[in-house]
Amino acid sequence: MQVARAQQPIAAAAVTLVLWILCVAAFLPPLLQHTLGSLLLTIAAGIGIAICLVLHLIFIGIAASRLGRSPVLWVVIGLMFMPIASIIGLIMFEWFSDQEKQAAA
Repeated sequence: MQVARAQQPIAAAAVTLVLWILCVAAFLPPLLQHTLGSLLLTIAAGIGIAICLVLHLIFIGIAASRLGRSPVLWVVIGLMFMPIASIIGLIMFEWFSDQEKQAAA
């Protein structure tokens, strides 16, 4: 039953991670000149990075606590090794939740 409660924060964490990656992509070479050419776009991408990072870490903490894991540990690991650890963590959350669903059925 813990898995069902954790599905919503896991999905929200995945969405915020994708949005964070899109905001960071605005500062990568193919889009860099366009982003820096507009002050409004630069500010929006920077604010998007900050907000998405904070929300992503909050959702990771909520999902970890609902799954009975240490939220502080998962948030620290997710922050230190962003975005690779977050991607791996979300895959692991989904993997183990699918296994628990199959075991319950």
